[in-house]
Amino acid sequence: MGQTPQDTRRRQRLQELGGAAIRAFTGEAELQLRAGGLFHRHRRVSMPAPHLKLQPEGGSLRDYRGSADGMALRWRCSDARLHRELCPAEPVPRLVFELLEQLRAESLAPAGLPGMRDNLERRFAAWSHEFHHSGLNETAFGVLLYTLAQMAWARLNARPVLAETEDFIEATRAGIAPLIGRELALLKRHREDQALYARAALAIADTVQGLLQTEREALGGASDESAEDEALQAALRLLFDADEESGDEGGVAVGAGPGRVFEDAEGGYRVFSTRYDREVPAAGLVRPELLRELRERLDEFTREQGVNLARLSRRLAALFARPARDGWNFGEEEGYVDGSRLSQLVSSPAERRLFRTVRMRPGSDAVVGLLIDCSGSMRAHIEKVAVLVDVLCRALHQAGVSSEVLGFTTGAWNGGRVQQEWMAQGRPPHPGRLNEVTYMVYKDAETSWRRARGSLAALLKPDLFREGVDGEAVDWACNRLLARDESRRVLLVISDGCPMDTATSLANDRAYLDRHLKTVLERRDRQGEVEIYGLGVAQDLSPHYRHCTMLDLSRGLGNRVFADILDMLARKRA
Repeated sequence: MGQTPQDTRRRQRLQELGGAAIRAFTGEAELQLRAGGLFHRHRRVSMPAPHLKLQPEGGSLRDYRGSADGMALRWRCSDARLHRELCPAEPVPRLVFELLEQLRAESLAPAGLPGMRDNLERRFAAWSHEFHHSGLNETAFGVLLYTLAQMAWARLNARPVLAETEDFIEATRAGIAPLIGRELALLKRHREDQALYARAALAIADTVQGLLQTEREALGGASDESAEDEALQAALRLLFDADEESGDEGGVAVGAGPGRVFEDAEGGYRVFSTRYDREVPAAGLVRPELLRELRERLDEFTREQGVNLARLSRRLAALFARPARDGWNFGEEEGYVDGSRLSQLVSSPAERRLFRTVRMRPGSDAVVGLLIDCSGSMRAHIEKVAVLVDVLCRALHQAGVSSEVLGFTTGAWNGGRVQQEWMAQGRPPHPGRLNEVTYMVYKDAETSWRRARGSLAALLKPDLFREGVDGEAVDWACNRLLARDESRRVLLVISDGCPMDTATSLANDRAYLDRHLKTVLERRDRQGEVEIYGLGVAQDLSPHYRHCTMLDLSRGLGNRVFADILDMLARKRA
């Protein structure tokens, strides 16, 4: 069964709480828990331990806290550089070594934090139950890995093994205890010294590799060998993501696909031709008669939603408010001396109201950009998205906040004229972006909502929606905001998934545009000049955007949707 928007929002909230716990314990403000892993800014921190991973359908608050506490201890208690230097390259020894290092870090939980210790124990027990009931321990390798995990955890934490499976692992434990008993004792003795601990962990990893090789040789051509291979691959998938690639700082790029074209290309992202790219007013793409009809439809849709516009504008005004100087208050008993009133000191020596103070009022010095993904898949949601944009613009206008509405798509399906040029030139390899992009301006920041309301209705014209090159569009929208004088610049990207252009993906690789989007978001976030937020339309955008929320438009566009957006903005601002 697929995830509902409510499930996704709940999972995002649990990850936010887990991320807050990680930041509090480590003191590192740039750590986040999202997309099922730990991120430092836009880089995924490699923590391949099976019991830290949660199932896609999520878990309880205690599951997330246990996983978050394990990650926090690994970040704080493990030297990532030393670990990478010592970590074996072979999959099975690496699996064992990673698991043992994670268990070492968790065993160092402070005695003064009993709640953390309880969370870690419950999370490990939950993973043990999941592994045991998944069937992975029905093979020799599965039971070997499971038994080793139970023995190491019990030794490091001075706790008994999981009672439910104690009888199940007894025979295997008795068989491997003479082989690794000394090393297990060394793990306990050196758990506070990572280098010495690693020696014992590597010895155990080599022993497990040898036992596995002996088992495979004993099977020979038996039919069980394929089952063993499947069990091994399943266990490895529990530990390592299929698309994981180590980064310089021990992280991996978000959503990194199997392709390497983007990284291998000189200068990174490429554009084969910009000859046909264009930026156009959206109203100019629709006949005036049709535009009026679309505006009437949009007004009707808006009335049906019943959004409390006055309350929304008040919340926006409070959210973007900042103190602004608004002249002087005269006749005060303290403050700056008012020279125009000094004569009163002669005529009325007892007069004390001779001062003036600065009068302050709440004001707004912000601009909000709304960037809409006009790809073909968004057509199914565009009526509600158009209402969302229209209401937001109107409320921002009433709150005294400038806004602009932008859209991005491609000029053609499957490459169009750019792809034809590439084919005419002999199809050189890795050409980069292989389509013509179209940027549409529905409303600029200088235009009021009332004057732009007709242009906003162009969002309802379905044949303007084709494919999407998100990374370049985000850069374009940010540059427009940076040309403004406001001190605070906010960009809301409304999208329903990853970038997609068929011609570009086929000529490069399927992750090419996705990787470029991650690079753009990381660079813009590092610069800190524009706050970028993702509004996912029936999609979780957390693999792409540090700050995002999922919009549940299936039940209409009520006040709850706008409250979710404002809550997201408020959390980031706090």
